[in-house]
Amino acid sequence: MFEGRPILVVVPARGGSQGVKLKNLREIGGVPLVARAGLVAAELDFADRAVVSTDHDEIARVSEGAGLAAPFRRPESLSGPTIGDLDVLSHALLEMERQDGTRYDIVVMLQPTSPSRTADHVRRTVAMLVRNGLDAVWTVSETDSKAHPLKQLTVGDDGRLGYYDPAGAAIVARQQLKPVYHRNGIAYAFTRECLLDQKTIMGARTGAVVIEGPTV
Repeated sequence: MFEGRPILVVVPARGGSQGVKLKNLREIGGVPLVARAGLVAAELDFADRAVVSTDHDEIARVSEGAGLAAPFRRPESLSGPTIGDLDVLSHALLEMERQDGTRYDIVVMLQPTSPSRTADHVRRTVAMLVRNGLDAVWTVSETDSKAHPLKQLTVGDDGRLGYYDPAGAAIVARQQLKPVYHRNGIAYAFTRECLLDQKTIMGARTGAVVIEGPTV
């Protein structure tokens, strides 16, 4: 629990990645990505339960070796490339509440593809959620100014170049750009109500923990 709030940690790791086959089993420093997520989850003394949501037996086996429980297999209907985090997390939450006979107030998502994650990153995310009374908190990183939306271009079917946003034509120096951020996948925290009642991973009140430095 974190300040009296029961917490379920979910590591989503399906087996059917289209880009990199079984990417969640790829090793960084000799440790599979999904196992790295499990090892961080094991450091979270406030986590009441930590599980992997997978449709793949080998991912389940490796996850269990790193301390994650694998008490269910994700159904085929939630295993395709277009399935969003909301559906996966809601399924895991309801299934674990059914199995455990309990209610989890907070769901933490740790995506395997963020191997630079630390337990402190996750603690900061959960602390912000609870202490600020938010619906969700995401970790983010500042986007390099070269990739700022106002500096993006389009190329038409006729080969002609244009600005993605016409306001970009007025930008002559990076100092004119307001910082923008992108999600880095290190940690997410959601209230039960955000997932099941608001039915979104970006609730009405969503906060950000900004992570400095490299996140991959």
